[in-house]
Amino acid sequence: MVSDEVHEYMGIIYFLQHFGWTWVGLFAVDDDSGAYFLKTVEPLLSKVGICPAFTLRLPRQGRIFGDSEKDVRFGDTFVSCMNSTARAFVTYGDIMTIMWLLTFKYYFLSDYMDITFFGKVWIMTAQMELIVTGVTRRFDLEMFQGTISFAIHSNEPQGFQTYVQNRKPDWRQRDGFLKDFWEQVFECSILNSQELIDGDKICTEEEKLENLPSSVFEMSMSGHSYSIYNAVYAVANALHAMDSSRAKHRVMVESKRRKHLQPWQLHSFLQGTLFNNSAGETVSFNDKGVLVTGFDIMNLVIFPNNSFLKIKVGKVDPNALEGKQFIIDEDIAEWRRNFNQVLPLSVCSDSCHLGYQKRKREGETFCCFDCDPCPEGKFSNLINMVECFNCPNDQYPSKSKDSCILKVITFLSYEEPLGLSLASVTVSFSLVTALVLGTFIKHRDTPIVKANNRDLTYTLLISLLLCFLCSLLFLGQPSTVTCLLRQSTFGIIFSVVVSCVLAKTITVVLAFMSTKPGSNMRSWMGKRLSVSIVLSPSLIQAGICMVWLGTSPPFSNLDMQSFTEQIVAECNEGSAIMFYCVLGYMGLLSIISFIVAFLARKLPDTFNEAKFITFSMLIFCSVWLLFVPTYLSTKGKHMVAVEIFSILASSAGLLACIFFPKCYIILLRPELNSKENLVRRKKE
Repeated sequence: MVSDEVHEYMGIIYFLQHFGWTWVGLFAVDDDSGAYFLKTVEPLLSKVGICPAFTLRLPRQGRIFGDSEKDVRFGDTFVSCMNSTARAFVTYGDIMTIMWLLTFKYYFLSDYMDITFFGKVWIMTAQMELIVTGVTRRFDLEMFQGTISFAIHSNEPQGFQTYVQNRKPDWRQRDGFLKDFWEQVFECSILNSQELIDGDKICTEEEKLENLPSSVFEMSMSGHSYSIYNAVYAVANALHAMDSSRAKHRVMVESKRRKHLQPWQLHSFLQGTLFNNSAGETVSFNDKGVLVTGFDIMNLVIFPNNSFLKIKVGKVDPNALEGKQFIIDEDIAEWRRNFNQVLPLSVCSDSCHLGYQKRKREGETFCCFDCDPCPEGKFSNLINMVECFNCPNDQYPSKSKDSCILKVITFLSYEEPLGLSLASVTVSFSLVTALVLGTFIKHRDTPIVKANNRDLTYTLLISLLLCFLCSLLFLGQPSTVTCLLRQSTFGIIFSVVVSCVLAKTITVVLAFMSTKPGSNMRSWMGKRLSVSIVLSPSLIQAGICMVWLGTSPPFSNLDMQSFTEQIVAECNEGSAIMFYCVLGYMGLLSIISFIVAFLARKLPDTFNEAKFITFSMLIFCSVWLLFVPTYLSTKGKHMVAVEIFSILASSAGLLACIFFPKCYIILLRPELNSKENLVRRKKE
């Protein structure tokens, strides 16, 4: 007729979780029931993250303490437990356990009264009940102020109050429980005047139970009484069901068999019992024959005159829906007066705030921990996190590491200073190249333009102009088209530039050699050789780029890992091997051009352009040799800026070294740009 104790234990756990108490003391009577309680409760507590601060077995009823070493040691242990950092005590025992605690406190802990019991909340199981007897009436009950007691669920049947109010002992009966109870609670004697003992007063027969304080006698029905009440009616309903069943089949032998009724014959009828009692509640049993009922959560209020009142502040209902099985109204509860209605924390360690994670203390339970800030790149948005979490790839932890912030997508844009500067330089160099090209076209019939192969000069200038302009492909947010065009366009155009430089150098060498007597090098001179030198290396580079685009082409990508607070919109090269093949081939052409120009640098000045080409290729090779390590050591938009700078610097080096000296002569020293001057210098 009593609900499974596990439901009560779960109610205690719900209660502890509700107030966030993870560090509790456990008191249990030192008998088999107390051992079962600890064996059942401790795993349940551990499962939900609650740790016992201590476990103390209380002596069984009737155990009297003395001055022996064992008793003194127990007293010291008890005081140590009471002074622990735990503020919530879960106590399992019976009525005699409470009486023992009161007696022990009164006789053995009087010196610790103010220290030991300050700021504690007692949580008692349904097996315990505070009553005031003649022994404990003089004791101070303040230690149990605000106690939370789990009680078997009860409800008051109709007419119960009237029944209790009318109960009186039979004054003519000398024996019986009611007579003894009456004499004890009213402190009077029902004996005749001849039998009256000195000092006793005679009961007046006007005593009423409702006049007794609730600490002595409660007028409401207790949970145990309610269980007995339901048990009686359950048996009555089972007997009625049995009678009804037998009446249908064996009416003739009913009266005879009823005399030999055995208790086990009621089992099947009890399991099927279902009725509404006079309190308005439905009584039924589950498939295991157990009455599934809940527990009431009572709050004990102690008054200065040592009387007390029990207030129902909640309930545990295992039949309720998920989330509704535990209900408590903490606003109506009365706690210890020194709490000022603010409950203490019963924890081993203070909670770890947002942005922190737990670090277990060596040699202690998991409830005792220290708090460490979240590692770099992680966050925690809940208290007491065991481990901080990583933010999603598109977010990063806030400064306090208690939340995640959306990353900003970044790329080398025209709006920012670096991008605007590079774009301005690109446009400036492009205009300068266009002006140089225009100058050479305007003075195309002058000796200095003719002497250096006009077609190669025009091709080289146009290629340099395109090199400057291809830098603009690297600015702005990458797209599929720009990613496909960036490296392949840059690689092919630069190959054309270097091929033109190589062709100009070879032309200078052949022109010098053709002037020697008996030389047949003049037959090699002409446009066909220049076109071949320009096209052959360029087509090879174009082939490499076609293979690259056909196998593993570049594509637009969002790099979420390189930077903490940014997402880099970039072009993934697809195949790094093919990218470095393009750079490597271009470097090979540059080195060949540099070597040829270096060897031809001492040819006569009239025809010699190799000296300027040597300086230009030295700058070109230096820029791209520095490019590779710098490119690999940078990330994000700065990597793009490095490549743009390398393109601009190498192109500007070629433009300045090869064409600025000629422009100087064409524009500022036109007297040097004449056939007579060339002939004179040749004779010299």
